[in-house]
Amino acid sequence: MAYLAFYRTFRPTTFDEVVRQEHIVKILKNQIETDKIGHAYLFCGPRGTGKTTLAKIFAKAINCERPVNGSPCGECATCKALASGAALDISEIDAASNNGVDEMRDIREKVQYPPVNGRFKVYIIDEVHMLTQSAFNAVLKTLEEPPAHAVFILATTEPQKIPATILSRCMRFDFKLIPQSDLEALIKSVFDRTGKQYEDEAVAAIARAGNGSARDSLSIADMCASYSLGKLTYDDVNQVLGKADFFAVADVVSAIIAQNGGETLNAAESVLSTGKGVGVLLRDLLSFMNNLAVVKMCRNAEGIVNLPKDKYDKLQEIALRADDHAILRTTEILTQAEGDMRFAVDGRITLEAALIKAAMPRVDYDIEALLARMEKLERAVAEGIKVEVKTKAAPVAETPVAETKPKLTVVEDDDNSPFAEAPQQAQPAQPMQPEQSQSTLFEHAPVTPPAHVGSLSDADKATLFGRFIRLFRTTRRNAVLFTLCMDLESSFEGDTFVLTTTAEAVYKSLNREDNRQSIAEALESLGVFSYDIRLKPKGEDKYEKAIGELRENFKGTDITIK
Repeated sequence: MAYLAFYRTFRPTTFDEVVRQEHIVKILKNQIETDKIGHAYLFCGPRGTGKTTLAKIFAKAINCERPVNGSPCGECATCKALASGAALDISEIDAASNNGVDEMRDIREKVQYPPVNGRFKVYIIDEVHMLTQSAFNAVLKTLEEPPAHAVFILATTEPQKIPATILSRCMRFDFKLIPQSDLEALIKSVFDRTGKQYEDEAVAAIARAGNGSARDSLSIADMCASYSLGKLTYDDVNQVLGKADFFAVADVVSAIIAQNGGETLNAAESVLSTGKGVGVLLRDLLSFMNNLAVVKMCRNAEGIVNLPKDKYDKLQEIALRADDHAILRTTEILTQAEGDMRFAVDGRITLEAALIKAAMPRVDYDIEALLARMEKLERAVAEGIKVEVKTKAAPVAETPVAETKPKLTVVEDDDNSPFAEAPQQAQPAQPMQPEQSQSTLFEHAPVTPPAHVGSLSDADKATLFGRFIRLFRTTRRNAVLFTLCMDLESSFEGDTFVLTTTAEAVYKSLNREDNRQSIAEALESLGVFSYDIRLKPKGEDKYEKAIGELRENFKGTDITIK
């Protein structure tokens, strides 16, 4: 006998063998036991979830002479005739290749004849969404009022393409994707019945690749069983699926987390040079980032990712060095690159651009990249790391620090960079001391605070924001605050200095207790003792600009805004 694929050999023959879909199985079994058989059913859902299989079981069960717990007995003459394929009472039609009006007219004519062996004449129309509009119209009346002996079962993966007139005449059953645990149990039972030895991690990898489809999972399992003549391992499954080496992908992610653009591209090139496609590497990177997020955030991560010990240890090692924001940002960048790659002429350029963007947040002007840079600087300050600033004009002298503390070097090639200073202003950087109070943060400010509130002149108010920003620029330990305040808008409401931003992330960061204290001390040194930080909706700028122009053009006129 010719070899049958796993998904054909182990196709369920009873309701009890169907994987999941309990909500559908229970209804169908109850209808059979109570003899309340409908005339039209619509089975819809993702591929490989059991639509056609369940339709065949149901068709046999309603014609069975002695059903067992709602399922066909397989022993009566009717069941044997149906199993042999010689029965004329069950017709399975592929609508993808028989989608014309003539085929549907033929069904409309033949459905009038009574069944030969069983009680019902059953028509299973697979991929019914492929029928033409004329074909749907031809079968519409028959579907609405068929003979008492006729049952129609329509199966489709795209129910949205079926006319509403057809949908309203059917009992609709939505099939769901099969959970990974059930797919693993199904694959293990198939391997056990065929005598194939396997590792649990290998079965988990097959189930993950199946993406909720039993047929896809069994097809992959069939290939893996033929690939490995001995015990099936996790690496064997990866070879069959064409995935990149796990540790090679881990090197790419490690370089991204370390924010090393050059090393990231080198690691990616190492993977691509083995013959792996750009799309394959991108999917493997996304899968790795997903597992990394699970390891970083879940307590039972080892059971969820279900990887061999050495690979899980590598994931855990990278997770310890990565922060949550970096994982999320990298995943979003790679996801966007996956969508962009569909329209790209050269997918490799798209991938490498995404990798550079993920590994070098300093070259990205997105708010997420700014937050990543802020977090890195905040960690450096919190850990007491010395920050050395270099400019092209003159390097800044280093101040020795304790050997146990690492050194973070920030290199700015642009002379106009907000962190670069004129050569004559360069001062040795000092490590933060825990006992040093906040009051010393602005000791280099040249401005003497006035004696009382409200002493600022209009000229002072006009230049206040620039002097306020300069305080943070001349104090390197406040580089984060300088970056946050650079793009703020400023105004005065009486003696209250108002700082406004349209970025919610910047607004939240400035309102942190330590940042508010630093801002208050900076403003007090400039003679301002009342200030407010506000979040402006993004669409508000144009509105206020229009109102300002209106008032400017009609000076002396009383304008009321409602």
